[in-house]
Amino acid sequence: MLNIKTYHKKKIVVVFTLCFGVLIFLVGRLGYLMLFQSDYYSQKAQELHERERDIKAARGKIIDATGKVLATNKTVCTISVIHSQLKEPDKVVEVLSKELGLSEEKVRKRVEKVTSIERVMTNVEKEVGDRIREYDLAGVKIDEDFKRYYPLDDLASKVLGFTGSDNQGIVGLEVQYEDVLKGDDGQILTMTDARGVELPDAGEGRLEPVAGNDLYISLDSNIQKYIEQEALKVKEQKSADSVSVIVMRPSNGEILGMTNVPEFNLNEPFTLNVDSSSMSDKEKQDALNQMWRNGCINDTYEPGSTFKIITAAAGLEEGVVSLNDQFSCPGFKIVEDRRIHCHKRAGHGAETFLQGAMNSCNPVFIEVGLRLGVDNYFKYFEQFGLMDKTGIDLPGEAGTIMHKKENVGEVELATISFGQSFQITPIQLAATAASIVNGGKRITPHFGVEVRDQDNALVEVCQYPVGDQIISEETSKTMQYILENVVDGGSGKNAYIEGYHIGGKTATSQTLPRSANKYISSFVGFAPMDDPQVLVLLIINNPQGVYYGGTIAAPVVKEIFSNILPYLGVERDPVTEAESETN
Repeated sequence: MLNIKTYHKKKIVVVFTLCFGVLIFLVGRLGYLMLFQSDYYSQKAQELHERERDIKAARGKIIDATGKVLATNKTVCTISVIHSQLKEPDKVVEVLSKELGLSEEKVRKRVEKVTSIERVMTNVEKEVGDRIREYDLAGVKIDEDFKRYYPLDDLASKVLGFTGSDNQGIVGLEVQYEDVLKGDDGQILTMTDARGVELPDAGEGRLEPVAGNDLYISLDSNIQKYIEQEALKVKEQKSADSVSVIVMRPSNGEILGMTNVPEFNLNEPFTLNVDSSSMSDKEKQDALNQMWRNGCINDTYEPGSTFKIITAAAGLEEGVVSLNDQFSCPGFKIVEDRRIHCHKRAGHGAETFLQGAMNSCNPVFIEVGLRLGVDNYFKYFEQFGLMDKTGIDLPGEAGTIMHKKENVGEVELATISFGQSFQITPIQLAATAASIVNGGKRITPHFGVEVRDQDNALVEVCQYPVGDQIISEETSKTMQYILENVVDGGSGKNAYIEGYHIGGKTATSQTLPRSANKYISSFVGFAPMDDPQVLVLLIINNPQGVYYGGTIAAPVVKEIFSNILPYLGVERDPVTEAESETN
């Protein structure tokens, strides 16, 4: 009997000791949590009772050289439901379905979803949001938001780009300057009970959003409107696939206008500008990608005779040719085993280098290219910056497609010299040609000029790399003289305007495959030639009928110059009566 009592006593001591140990552990753990982890669990408790809703920041505006707003914001609403606060779910479904134009099935799926907050629809017009607010439906939240809005619809669409539903840039300047434009989102903080119902007396906290900065660009909307009109006109007249125009200041690379028609409506960027009724989903997406594409920077092409500007500048700089060097053009030139024709099959006969440039004579430029040789030609390719991208402040710039140096023989060198068998972008041609006539300084083409905050205080002046001296000022002056003669009596005579010193170069290049008989007609012009203040590059892709650059492209550039030179304050020279009768 004594043994049994002793046995039970030992069991009681063991159980008591274990319980006491557990109690000590729990007290210690509780003390640890209260003393050392109190901040952590207080924060967790706070988060459990807090609900956050984002307030989008107003995106910065994009403003052109005249002060006109090209991209701004429009107030819209985001409609959400909080499941735990709904009192009349059927009425909520009915009202939201009617006001938002959604099916009851779709709305009910959102309303009945058990989440802390469920977004029903974004980018709702403010008038619609205000109407829904008047119903005073428990559990329905209407938050004001911002949607990107483009006042001029399709103007410069492929330059400006657009934003997605999250208000972030997708293409164009919108994505290139995302960090400048986006701003910082704010938040609305509300308190709830354990069931997730907002406490009416707790109020709400707000972290106000910070608006993005405004971007000022060099593009001039008046010039842009005009070049788009001219581009559309020639596209329709020649039934061309597309027409591209670049207007740039040769002195510093500021782009005053850039278009690739047809453009598209920036306020409806996912609506195709062509008939899509018979397209598959993949075809529609491919068509959208093509519609958004900026051919001036994303696409390459064979520049043809406009590239003779580069060959001439390299030949003059290297000293392998001078203005009065004599050449003979029988209508072709034999290089190794190839007979390479001039555009004038009958030939130009005896001519100087200046006359060869005015005539856009292929054999003359083939000879200059051969005199330079492969090593020198590639040296000038590098020196002129043609093997690199221009650095333009737009996304997706393509690079030059060129033969490997070791694969270039005399035939390849001959075709390169007059702008065939390789490809560059239109912006690369414009930037290089501008650098050759502006005194020889390589420029970086760009749109961004400065950044200002919402109070119009200057935040940043956009900086671009200072280019190298790619040719001497003397060679640049000679090139100005040559190109003015091309327009004043040469192949570019259809761009001549009385009283203005205009220089330029025509081109007609055949696309690949050659058997398709498709052509690209182009013209690059400068004015005034003694002090170039504006460059215009026009490219007509696959014109029907007459396709020669001097015949169809030069007159369009003449029209552009006729309008934008007076607008830019470039005055005509006084014309004497004798000069007027001569012309």
